[in-house]
Amino acid sequence: MQELPEPVLENLPERTSEQALEVEDAGVEIRSRKFRMAMVVYLILAALIWFTVGEGTFLAYGRRVEIRAVPLLIIGLFAFRTWLAREADKVRRRSQTE
Repeated sequence: MQELPEPVLENLPERTSEQALEVEDAGVEIRSRKFRMAMVVYLILAALIWFTVGEGTFLAYGRRVEIRAVPLLIIGLFAFRTWLAREADKVRRRSQTE
């Protein structure tokens, strides 16, 4: 087998603090854009559920529940989980910079 060459790391230029901040700002912008897109997708899915699922009801724990409430609840939980993950990421990044 042929051996792979070792990566040369000593020739790489050092990043200045300004360049590091620019990279970090770009990462924050990308994450923010992804979050907004995810929320838009959840909203579109919720609208599709609302207009396509029938208006029937079923009995759950002695209460009448609309059928469309179940998938809406699931989409809402996914949206909440996405928001919660974003907030946790913000806290983690803030604690790393301090």
